[in-house]
Amino acid sequence: MQTIIHQATIVNEGRKIVSDIFLRDGIIERIDPSISVKHKVNEIAGDGLHLMPGAIDDQVHFREPGLTHKATIATESAAAVAGGITSFMEMPNTIPNTLTQQLLEEKYQIAQKQSWANYSFYMGAGNDNLEEILKTNPENVCGIKVFMGSSTGNMLVDNPVTLEEIFSKSQMLIATHCEDEQTIRENLEKYKAEYGNTLQAKHHPLIRSEEACYLSSSHAVKLAKKHHTRLHILHISTAKETDLFDNTVPLAEKRITAEACIHHLWFTDEDYAAKGNFIKWNPAVKTRHDRDTILSALLSNKIDVVATDHAPHTLEEKQRTYLDAPSGGPLVQHALPAMLELHREGKISLEQIVEKMCHAPAVCFRIKNRGYIREGYAADVVLFNLNSTWQVDKNNLLYKCGWSPFEGTAFHSKIMHTFINGVHVYNQGQMQHQGSGQRLQFHLK
Repeated sequence: MQTIIHQATIVNEGRKIVSDIFLRDGIIERIDPSISVKHKVNEIAGDGLHLMPGAIDDQVHFREPGLTHKATIATESAAAVAGGITSFMEMPNTIPNTLTQQLLEEKYQIAQKQSWANYSFYMGAGNDNLEEILKTNPENVCGIKVFMGSSTGNMLVDNPVTLEEIFSKSQMLIATHCEDEQTIRENLEKYKAEYGNTLQAKHHPLIRSEEACYLSSSHAVKLAKKHHTRLHILHISTAKETDLFDNTVPLAEKRITAEACIHHLWFTDEDYAAKGNFIKWNPAVKTRHDRDTILSALLSNKIDVVATDHAPHTLEEKQRTYLDAPSGGPLVQHALPAMLELHREGKISLEQIVEKMCHAPAVCFRIKNRGYIREGYAADVVLFNLNSTWQVDKNNLLYKCGWSPFEGTAFHSKIMHTFINGVHVYNQGQMQHQGSGQRLQFHLK
């Protein structure tokens, strides 16, 4: 529980410094150019390595309970830690759907025993559980999840009266999946009539179209402005949607925020020919223009957070025909390496990566004492090497589903060490000390 990391390049709060850092009893006790103690501690040489706060992923699907043939909290949180993600917020479309306070608490009980990383779970919204939604404790639950477009689990909230009530009465952050269901249905019928059983993954962004996304996102923004709701729109996938968001006020003062996901920053519709259903997500991966505009919006602070929407399915499920294959894929182990690759390509700075994956989620969700390298903060830190080339293959995957859309990709940066609450949980390829994660806590204001 006591570690000194010597002479790492710390990336934090918009700057880089070379320093020692002392972790003790779960917190960052001291940051100083030269630290020594008289008693024996775990010491790590940070020369040539960079150190950052642990990444905070505000959108994952770890599939437990009910879908554990795809993933579990234990397997996927281990993959997250190996990828430098130290805290996650998990979605309610498990089985049963997390629509009551009892079911929500049962997920926390599983995580308390099994999670490698820090955790929080969204309370799910349905068309008829407003009373349960309003019981949610904002001090220890990250937010309310509203599916304004159907996805895995079919938790679609399509009753306009219910949406008005949720947006007007909830004091918590509301995170939304935004795709207009009617538009999607009409597009699906159109392309089924044209292509029949020959529909392929390349048609996915035509069916789950820009129009479907924008109609729903703009409606959510309108509701939030009307009721002064804290709204966080997940996985922005189109250039058009980026115009809905403001970059003229500080993040801490924003009531409406947005998220970009790794797959929408990396892949384009040109990749369907090679990847097929393995890059089938909802919302869909769209054009190169969409991808590049989303990155620009991220850099200009119209989009606030980078996350994964980690959503594993089995290999057998993804190898089905397009219409029968589920949407989603595993990403937590490779999200930070992918962002570091974009840095290598000159598209984003290290300071901006830390801002969008660590600081901004902590500010947006009002997370207590995490997301920064500060004395007195939780000792969630990650050491990575910018000059260590490796290739993604099945032998180094920790996902239970056993596949990745990044298979065959060579990354030039590698996660070396991950600490969770001061515990050395990931050590150069080895997992140790399961159960070191803690339940995230949140400020009310």
